[in-house]
Amino acid sequence: MFVLAIDQSTAGTKATLFDPDGAIQGRHDVPHKQITNDLGWVEHDPDEIYRNTLAACRQVIAHTKISKEQINAIAISNQRETAVCWNRKTGLPVYNAIVWQCGRASDITDELEKIGAATLIRQKTGLHLSPFFSAAKFAWIIRNVDQAPGLLDKGQLCCGNIDAWLLFRMTEGRSFKTDFSNASRTQLLDLDTLDWSDEVLELFGLNRKALPEVGMSDRLFGETLLDGLFDKPVPILAMMGDSHAALFANNCLQPYMAKATFGTGTSVMMNIGTERRKPKGDSVVESLAWGMNGQVSYVLEGNINYSGAIIRWLVDEIGLLGKPDDAGKLAASAAGTNGVYLVPAFSGLGAPYWDPQARAAIVGMSRATRREHIIRAAEEAIAYQIRDIVEELNASCPEPLSRLAVDGGATRDAFLMQFVADQLGVTLNVSRTEELSAAGVAYMAGIRCGLCDPDCLFAGDRHSKIEPKMDLEERQDLYDGWKKAIRQIRSC
Repeated sequence: MFVLAIDQSTAGTKATLFDPDGAIQGRHDVPHKQITNDLGWVEHDPDEIYRNTLAACRQVIAHTKISKEQINAIAISNQRETAVCWNRKTGLPVYNAIVWQCGRASDITDELEKIGAATLIRQKTGLHLSPFFSAAKFAWIIRNVDQAPGLLDKGQLCCGNIDAWLLFRMTEGRSFKTDFSNASRTQLLDLDTLDWSDEVLELFGLNRKALPEVGMSDRLFGETLLDGLFDKPVPILAMMGDSHAALFANNCLQPYMAKATFGTGTSVMMNIGTERRKPKGDSVVESLAWGMNGQVSYVLEGNINYSGAIIRWLVDEIGLLGKPDDAGKLAASAAGTNGVYLVPAFSGLGAPYWDPQARAAIVGMSRATRREHIIRAAEEAIAYQIRDIVEELNASCPEPLSRLAVDGGATRDAFLMQFVADQLGVTLNVSRTEELSAAGVAYMAGIRCGLCDPDCLFAGDRHSKIEPKMDLEERQDLYDGWKKAIRQIRSC
């Protein structure tokens, strides 16, 4: 028997089959189009994402030759703050999905900042007021898409992250639900009451009717035939935001265990237990890890908007690389960056700076700057951003982080992983399983339906270790140069 996990990420949709021991039996990926413009806006086509989800599921079952009757449960992990609004009656989106990276709603958050709403929003939701969260994106659609206000007034507008969108379509409109992890990233959930905040909803011009039912991550969300793929309905038994699912799969189940998931961006997330613990300062944010067995767990988190996306930019837009896999080798071929720093604020800076007006720059170039220096600076920028966040997490913890679990495709980049370990000065536990987001929801669904034994799933060590090698003085000198580069782009 098997769990079919759907991992809907920024770059594409993956369908993966897991057996009762948590091992991958098959995987199929389908990319989707990145819709961008000169203003830095980033969108996806929600209908394309749904079609690709169906295609990925069909293909993984066909390729593995597993009988579809052997699939016990479906689980969904997803890119989180990406916002979709659709017509409840027709099921059609009123606009493209606005991707989490997109900062177009900064005017809306600026308005709320001016009227003094930022403090209330932070207290209620645990999140720094920012256009990167879903709430401001929903508000932008309501203000700028002609049919949206009328649908909202009639109670016919659905506003959700990708998890709620896929669930709605997969259940043919019968289920409009989300889980605590995704809800906590909308900037609309009260972390104390575990319910939508009416005060915050009003600030963003929203109402409860437009939002999905919120609850545990390990419940029956609905049943699906997947557009005729199955002969009998299959239950959807787990949903989590992708980063939360990776935290779960990394076995970071106890307080002060942390992980970093490398994808288009990078989420650095720390489990802080079953009680809310507010961070020191405003640099990192609070969210819910998940809800399981009737109890929620909280996290502190910092998000990097551009990590893998930096390397993709070097390939697609600048042409300095033939393919992303070459980045680490070329970076390692240079002794250093020759003083070059790349600050990837393509759509502003997220944690811990929270500056949506900042813009990207390459600083410190000279006539001697070569292609390899810029590529290495791009790789190093990923590590510096992670260190920025870990420094803030350490300030809110009883003791400094001693190890960091890491997962995602970039963990195959030996240069990058070593530089991250060097900059943090801690051991990296590198997951041997690349698809941790899919694994996390698959594990949770498998436990929920009795297919998987949690003791077996988390038995043994599924990580390899990378130890830091750089001496303290060099480590600090390089990081000081990064902080100087950050100051330069923020003063422009």
